[in-house]
Formats: sequence, structure tokens, C-alpha cells
Amino acid sequence: MGREFLDIFEQWADSYDDTVIGHDIEYKEVFSKYEQILAAVADRSVGHVVEFGVGTGNLTQKLLAKGLRVTGIEPSPPMRKIAEAKLGNKAVLLDGDFLQFPKVNNIDTFVCTYAFHHLTDAEKASAITYYGSLLSKGGKIVFADTMFESAEDYHHTIVKAKHQGYLNLAKDLETEYYTTIPFLNDILEENNFSVTFKQFNDFVWLLEAVKQ
Repeated sequence: MGREFLDIFEQWADSYDDTVIGHDIEYKEVFSKYEQILAAVADRSVGHVVEFGVGTGNLTQKLLAKGLRVTGIEPSPPMRKIAEAKLGNKAVLLDGDFLQFPKVNNIDTFVCTYAFHHLTDAEKASAITYYGSLLSKGGKIVFADTMFESAEDYHHTIVKAKHQGYLNLAKDLETEYYTTIPFLNDILEENNFSVTFKQFNDFVWLLEAVKQ
């Protein structure tokens, strides 16, 4: 359920914000338009928002600025500590992950950025089914993450990263569970969601799924 990658984020917590603003050349394109991506997720969110992978609280800040109520789910204690310092008592932050989290009532939107790839495709399917059971008609899933139009595009991106000498990025792409847009589209439609996808950079797409 993604917790096998928790050690990475425990080590990354203190430098994460530097990475997302482009200080790491290997990940510069991954985090291109980062602020626009966060803003787009916040703009599409409504009501009571459950945010997975709060991290250091960057998306949470934008959700709160929109006047939304936020319950954040974050499994990493170091990340939660940084987020708590940023957010104060403006959001509820809980220990949990995409599939195992404390009961939250009256959810209108599930959001997440740069984290859904921690789940295998089977886990992604289980998560989407679970979220669908918790949302009423009109409820939303708004996720932004690295995803690919096809398996061929995914493998080409790994080869390209290696040719560029971006070995950390290539290892990341090979190790975690990046998926394809057709797979996500099918799973969401099977669970009675209407879904659209919008590309923000060479890696990141935003999906907006509305329960029918």
C-alpha cells in the first residue's frame, strides 16, 4: 500500500521543497509547473477534502486558501511534522495511507499529488473502488501524478532518462508503480466515474473524476 517506499520520504523530508522548485536537475521536468499543478488540483476540489500524501503541506496550503476543509492523510512522521509547522491547526492531519486510514465522514473530494504511483495497479483499482463507495453523486477524485499514455511511452521515458545520465530518475521510474492513462480511465469508468485527463508536463497529468 505504498508504505514500502516510506524510508525514501523519511530521508527526503528536509530537502523535498528544494527538489520541487527545481534544485535537482534530474527531477526538474517532473516538477515543471509545480505551482500550476497544485493550483489546478485545488481549483477542481470542493467541500470537505481528503488529501493523501500531504507531505510538507504544499497542496494543503492551496486547498485551505480556497476556503476548503481539509483532512490530510500522511504516513511519514517527519513529513507530518513539517506540514504541521506550516499549517498549524488549520487542517486535520492523520496517520494513514491510500487504503488504510481512519474513518472520515462526509467526504466531497479525494486529492493527491505525486503519490498515487506508490500503489501497484491492483492496489490502485482497490483504492478507486473504495473511494467510490465513500463518495456521493457529484463527489470527486482529483489526482495529479506521473502517468503515461501507453506502456511504450513509459519504457521510452526510462530509456531516455538513462541516456541523459539521470540514473536516479531512471531507477525511480523502474522501481515504483507508474501506470497508464487507459488503465486509470477503465478503472474509474468501471466504478461509475466520468473522468478527464489534462497534461501539465512530460511526466505529470491531472485526472478529474466525478461520480455519476
